[in-house]
Amino acid sequence: MDYELRTIQGCPNSGPALELFRQALAAEGKDTGRVTVREVASEDEAQALRFHGSPSFIADGRDLFPAGSTPALSCRVYRSEDKMAGLPSAEMLRAAVRGVGSDA
Repeated sequence: MDYELRTIQGCPNSGPALELFRQALAAEGKDTGRVTVREVASEDEAQALRFHGSPSFIADGRDLFPAGSTPALSCRVYRSEDKMAGLPSAEMLRAAVRGVGSDA
C-alpha cells in the first residue's frame, strides 16, 4: 500500500503531520518508508486530487478522512474529541489506517 501526505506551501502542520503519519503507520505494523509528501501547488491541482486541505493523509489514493467540502488549496481542520485541530489525534489516524487495511 502506498501512503501520501498532501500539504500546501507554508503549512505549519506539515512537519508534525509527517511525523504523526509515520508513527501511526509504525504502530499499525505498516511500512513507514512508503510515505511520500506531495505539495499541492494550485487550485486546479487541488480540484483534480479532490484535496480538502493541508495536511491530508492518503492511502492508495484515498483520503483517510473523507470530506464533503469543496476541494480547495487551504488549511484543514480535524475534529478531535471536543475541539477542532490542525491534525487528527494519533488514535484517529491509527483507526483510519486500520480501516483502510481491512479493505484489502
